[in-house]
Amino acid sequence: MTTPDPVRTQGLVKRYGDLVAVDGVDLRARAGTCLGVLGPNGAGKTTTIEILEGITRADGGTAKIFGQDWADGGRALRQRIGVQLQETNLPPKLTVLEVLRIFASFYEAPRPVHEVLELVGLQEKPKARTSELSGGQHQRLALGCAVIGDPDLLFLDEPTTGLDPQARRRVWEIVEQFKASGRTVLLTTHYMDEAERLADDLVILDHGKVISEGTPQEIIRALGAENVITVEVEGDFDVASLGELEGVLESRVDAGRAELQVARTDQVLPRVVAAVREAGARVEDLHVHRPTLEDVFVSLTGRHIRDA
Repeated sequence: MTTPDPVRTQGLVKRYGDLVAVDGVDLRARAGTCLGVLGPNGAGKTTTIEILEGITRADGGTAKIFGQDWADGGRALRQRIGVQLQETNLPPKLTVLEVLRIFASFYEAPRPVHEVLELVGLQEKPKARTSELSGGQHQRLALGCAVIGDPDLLFLDEPTTGLDPQARRRVWEIVEQFKASGRTVLLTTHYMDEAERLADDLVILDHGKVISEGTPQEIIRALGAENVITVEVEGDFDVASLGELEGVLESRVDAGRAELQVARTDQVLPRVVAAVREAGARVEDLHVHRPTLEDVFVSLTGRHIRDA
């Protein structure tokens, strides 16, 4: 008998009046992996995740967690998932220890509270009230609440927002340990390096539809560019004209800077410099880098994810 996937949606639809927030979305998260879901604001990712978490009901299609939908297996499914929302409002007068004990009481077999305190780096803050925590500490406590039930499936919505680099890497380690134990993570993030490191599979949503999917490497390769050249010019010059040069596959102008996806870097670079000089201007700044997930995101949505 085939074991059902931890997460599977087919033809998922959610409408709000005339707005179709989720329009036929298919997702699959395999056991022991992290599925990253990316998209600009309004893309439908939050609504999709809320349907999977049992918060919102779909208007069409199917959404199954471990082969069950929420209507049939809600009580049992809640014992198997952990959820960290992008913003978690916790009672300000409760201590860190009290909050974790309350969340532990929701589960039949929770992890020991002291173990979770150490896991999220709050072992020195058990008696601190939540109102006394910094933004990063509050975020780590929210993660502790998500993992204390020892879930098989963990939903993480922007888990490292507001964290310092050390705390951010601690979250990455928690996710990697979680996957190594055979369990599953569904992650949304605005950090492309985070998505590229943690996600085994990625789905990019826009306007309620899946516009790209695959491993991070597959999605980057699909861009078809050898390199991305970023050019800033000083003087009277239309940087958009660089997009017409031979060898430029796609171009975009952002704040007076041209971003060029190119096929043959060694041939395009001299053309860029020559075109600027011939116009009596000069190259103020020039960078060349291998395509990244950020470049893919911009190409597909027209926006940097930090602006989305």
